[in-house]
Amino acid sequence: MRQLIHNVRIFDGTGAASVPGAVLIEQDRIASIIYDEATIAATTADRVVDGRGGTLMPGMIDSHTHLTWGSSVEKIYHQFILPADELKVAAWRNARVLLDHGFTSAYSAGALGDQIEPELARAIAAGETPGPRLIPSTLERSPEGEEGVETGDVFNGRGPQAMRDFVAYCAAQGVQSLKLVISGEDALKPGTSGDILYTDEEMQAAGKAAKEAGLWIATHAYSPRAIALALEAGARILYHCSFADQAAIDAMVAKKDEIFYAPGPGVSVAALEASPPPHIDMSSMKASAAERLELEARLVPELKRRGVRVLIGGDYGFPFNPNGRNARDLEHFVTRFGFTPAEALSAATMLGGQLMGLDVGLVKTGYLADLLLIEGDPTQDVTIMQDASRITMIMQGGRMHKAPVTEPIPA
Repeated sequence: MRQLIHNVRIFDGTGAASVPGAVLIEQDRIASIIYDEATIAATTADRVVDGRGGTLMPGMIDSHTHLTWGSSVEKIYHQFILPADELKVAAWRNARVLLDHGFTSAYSAGALGDQIEPELARAIAAGETPGPRLIPSTLERSPEGEEGVETGDVFNGRGPQAMRDFVAYCAAQGVQSLKLVISGEDALKPGTSGDILYTDEEMQAAGKAAKEAGLWIATHAYSPRAIALALEAGARILYHCSFADQAAIDAMVAKKDEIFYAPGPGVSVAALEASPPPHIDMSSMKASAAERLELEARLVPELKRRGVRVLIGGDYGFPFNPNGRNARDLEHFVTRFGFTPAEALSAATMLGGQLMGLDVGLVKTGYLADLLLIEGDPTQDVTIMQDASRITMIMQGGRMHKAPVTEPIPA
């Protein structure tokens, strides 16, 4: 099937200025990008979409996704851990909610249920349920007995062999990225962000085994030592890193071509905004959020300036920070980290596509046709992306998840 989308300004994902043109799609990929009006007029297609002067851009990619954190803009859960049957319902719903809001790909930062994400990823890939292209994870693994991250778990005990066994288990289940919680979490247990939850030998064993199995590693890391352990283990993406010192920054920069970084401002901003009922004490979470945002306001621009790939994704799924609000990270990148709107959009598209390891994130010949049509110009105002009604078309692999008005084919 040939589809032509014309009368649009094309934001290609690189951060370059949008330009008028048209995109021709054949089957699931972008066949050509056309800028000449005469050529556009002469191009035939099975479906022709008039973009009505809107912005055509790549689908967005969330790099820190928790589909099993149940709350979404459609349904809020006031408990964090759900029964197995409801957890599956929530995860499947959240996958569709993310796609409805323009996220055509997602990199999981850990699950609350074992085996659920590989099953969901297979269902999405088979077209059985709508959702973003998903790099699935397993339970967030933190060492047994540690209380820093209460949602963590452990497989196979402690020690290097336990880590190798964990990696082998994940590979057999269809997990593509391991989530290792290296640091504690002040928001849940004050004073633990500096705690180191793994030994050097455990991290090195996990890194070696993951590399041999062809799996990636995502890490929850706050302190300089946690960052060092993540880098030594060959982590693909590091989350938070709020307390990085100059040596940690230099170490991240030294591996800038191998790693990605996602600060995760979404959950911090939402925690500060939250007004919980009197019986819910969020004081520790709010204090931690304020401290992290202050540190990251200096850290993120420095890492970006020195070439580290900084991505969006902000721990969405809490009742005060539900799935579906993920595009708020774009605004946070602009207002808190000094990104231009185009740079924030590029972080959510081109750089996210590089993290996924797929031909996504760019409007580029040969790439998968994961495309959004936006009413307005998000390169001038990224808050547009928070309004799902202004995303007038959502295409994933050439298939319309949300179809705009189409023109009849001339007789």
